[in-house]
Amino acid sequence: MKRRQLMGYAGAGLVTALVTNLGSESQADAQSSGLSVQWLGHTCFLFTGGGAKILVNPFRAIGCTAGYRPPKVAADLVLISSQLLDEGAVDVLPGNPKLIYEPGVYEFKGIKFQGIAIDHDRKGGRQFGSNTAWSWKQGGINILHLGGAAAPISIEQKILMGRPDVAFIPVGGSSKAYNAEEAKQAVQVLNPKLVIPTHYRTQAADAAKCDLSPLDDFLTLMKGTTVRRSNGDSISISPKDLPENSVIQVLSYKF
Repeated sequence: MKRRQLMGYAGAGLVTALVTNLGSESQADAQSSGLSVQWLGHTCFLFTGGGAKILVNPFRAIGCTAGYRPPKVAADLVLISSQLLDEGAVDVLPGNPKLIYEPGVYEFKGIKFQGIAIDHDRKGGRQFGSNTAWSWKQGGINILHLGGAAAPISIEQKILMGRPDVAFIPVGGSSKAYNAEEAKQAVQVLNPKLVIPTHYRTQAADAAKCDLSPLDDFLTLMKGTTVRRSNGDSISISPKDLPENSVIQVLSYKF
C-alpha cells in the first residue's frame, strides 16, 4: 500500500507541474536533432536529447535484475509501465523527478507523451493488471517503449503507436511480457526502423528466481533481419541515419 500511495502522490504532483510547464520551451527546442539512449538493464533506459532527460522503468535489483546496478540516475521525468518492482521502483531515484505512470496524454518541456494501456499478461490483465506503453518524440526520434506488454497490439493501439523510429520490445517471455514469437509479431505490426530488445535473461539473473528466456531465442526467430551489436550500453541516434527497413540493435551491459 505504501508504494501505491507514493506513486499516487507523485503522479498527482506531476499533473500540476504539466499544466504550469506547458509552453515553457518551444517545440523546436524540444525536437532538436539527435538522441542518446543508455541501457541501464532489463527494460530501463535513459533518453537524453531535446533539452530533457527521460528515464523509463527504474527497477529493484532482484530476481531477473539481481545483478544489475540500481538505476540511480538523474532525470527530469520518469515514465513507468506498471507498479511491479522490475519496472516501477521509484523510491530510490535521486533528485525530485516528475513521474507519469497512467495511460493518457501529457506534455513536459515541449514533448508530448502518449501512454497506451495494454495487458501485462495473457489473461486479459487479470494476473498482472495493465501495462502502459509509452510513445513520444524526442530529439527528432519517434520512440515507442512497450514496457511489459503481453497482449497482441490491437488496431486502436496501433493507431496511437504509429510507426516508431525506435521500438523497445520485450522478447524474453515469462507470464508478464512477450516471448520471442509474440515479439516477432509485434515487430511485424509496428514495422519500426530500429528494434531494441528488452526484458530477456542476462547474466544479471538470479538463476533460481528468473523465468526469462535469453536474447538468442528472439534473434534466431528473426533470422534474415539485420542485427547490429553495440560494444557499450549507449547509442546515439540521428533522424538522418535511421534505416528504412527494420534493424535489430543490441546494446551491451557492462557488468
